Amino acid sequence: MASTVFRRVIAACCVLTLTLAIVQAAEATAVQAQDYSALLAAPDRTDADRQTDKRRDALKLLTFTGPKTGWLVLDMGAGAGYSTELMSRAVGPTGKVWGQDDKRSEKFETRLKTPAMANVAGQIRPYNDPAAGLPPLDLVTFFFAYHDTTYMDVDRSKMNKALFDALKPGGILVVADHAARPEDGANVGKTYHRIAEATLRSEVEAAGFKFVANADFLRNPEDPRTTIVFHSPIKVDEFVLKFQKPM
Repeated sequence: MASTVFRRVIAACCVLTLTLAIVQAAEATAVQAQDYSALLAAPDRTDADRQTDKRRDALKLLTFTGPKTGWLVLDMGAGAGYSTELMSRAVGPTGKVWGQDDKRSEKFETRLKTPAMANVAGQIRPYNDPAAGLPPLDLVTFFFAYHDTTYMDVDRSKMNKALFDALKPGGILVVADHAARPEDGANVGKTYHRIAEATLRSEVEAAGFKFVANADFLRNPEDPRTTIVFHSPIKVDEFVLKFQKPM
C-alpha cells in the first residue's frame, strides 16, 4: 500500500515538474518575442526610422500598444509605413499586418520590398470601409492620422464602426494624435493638424468601444495647442488612448 502511494506521489511530482517546465518555456518564448528594445535595435532599421523613434518614444508606444507574436494587425493611415513596419516586427512571421491608406504611397511600396515587411500587405481602402476582406483582427493602430479624417471626405462614425466590426471580441484599438484645445474639438484638423482628446474619445466610444487606458509619455502641458504641429517651436502635446471591443 505504501509503495503504491509513493509511486503516485512520484508520478504527481513528475507531472507538476513537466507542467512547470512547459509554462516556463512558454513564458521565456513570449518574453523573447516581445522584446521591443531588441526589435528597435535591429541593425537593418534605417536611420530615418530611428529618428522617428525618438520623436514618438517608440519603446513606450510599443509597450503601451502591446502587439504580440502571431497577431493580426491593421495599421490605419500607414503613410510611408513606419508604424506598419514596427507592427510587422512585433507580430513576427506568424502574424500579419495590413497597412491601410486611401491611396498608394511610393515610400510605402518601397518599404514593402524589404525583408522586415515580409508579412505585410498594403490595404488600399477608403477610411469609411478600411478593413474589407480582412480576417478578424487582434489590433488596430491609428497613429497621428485620425485628425486628417476630420477634413477629408470621411464619415468618422462609419469608419469607427467599421474598425469595431473588424476586431475580434476583446480586440484592441490604439489611437495616438496631436492634441488640440478642448474647445477646438475636431475643427482644427486642417489648420493645426490636431484634434481634441475628448472629441476623439467620444467618437470612438460611440462606435461601441470601451475605453481602457491613456498614456502620458508624449504629453507636453507647455504646448498652447494653437500652432501647426510641423512648425511648433516646442514639443507638441500628444495623447495616446487604448480602447477595447467588449468580449
